[in-house]
Amino acid sequence: MMEPIRGVLLDIDGVLHVSMQPINGATETLDWLTKHGYETCFVTNTTTLARRTLAQRLQQIGLPVAEQRLITAPVATASYIRQHFPGKRCWILSKGDTASDFEGIEMVEERADIVVIGGAEELLTYETMNHAFRMLMDGAALLAMHTNLYWRTKEGLQLDSGPFVRALELASGKKAIVLGKPNQAFFGQALSTIGVAAHESIMVGDDIENDIRGAQTAGMRGILVETGKHNAHSPQLQQTQPEAILPSLADLPAWLEGKD
Repeated sequence: MMEPIRGVLLDIDGVLHVSMQPINGATETLDWLTKHGYETCFVTNTTTLARRTLAQRLQQIGLPVAEQRLITAPVATASYIRQHFPGKRCWILSKGDTASDFEGIEMVEERADIVVIGGAEELLTYETMNHAFRMLMDGAALLAMHTNLYWRTKEGLQLDSGPFVRALELASGKKAIVLGKPNQAFFGQALSTIGVAAHESIMVGDDIENDIRGAQTAGMRGILVETGKHNAHSPQLQQTQPEAILPSLADLPAWLEGKD
């Protein structure tokens, strides 16, 4: 007998919206989850916005996402640096403004103790990659906010920073410490935020590796929605089987009602 579901973790990009266009029925589903007593937390590898700003942007497009229920990869990364590298100098390659998430951490442009790669997109030039490589070879540790390979935008699929992190690992011989999904501690932070155990929770995402397999490794059940990067025809499903594959988040209430 499966435990009843009390907690719902939700990815954002490709689940709640695509390029800040809300998925049809997403707002209604979030309202339904609240009304029916489910504890929700939003977990994202998005690295281009500070947590406060991201929550405000989502609210502006009609998605009721509270800042305190939002766990982002930059927040998790900053927390890890404060805990494991106190007082160390940090060089971050990431697009957007997450400075408020890294408050109190010393930022430098060279001779860093830690190299952090986030979602950098067009900043991932040969020059910046080589700069990161040289600091790693001089002894810096390598941290990655995530190792996403790609994501879906309104223009189509877009290459993410994961392949560039792998290139730095390959060249430097160092293994990156990954702080966002699918890191188990990242999911643990979300579960402790809502006070629900892993076996009573589901993760709803569009990424089979980071969302579904990551959630399963952390002891949760994973629900794949087809509005983002992966669908029911993905070859990755040969290695990872979600609890369910739904056309979109709008189909979650009916699925949950069927579990009661």
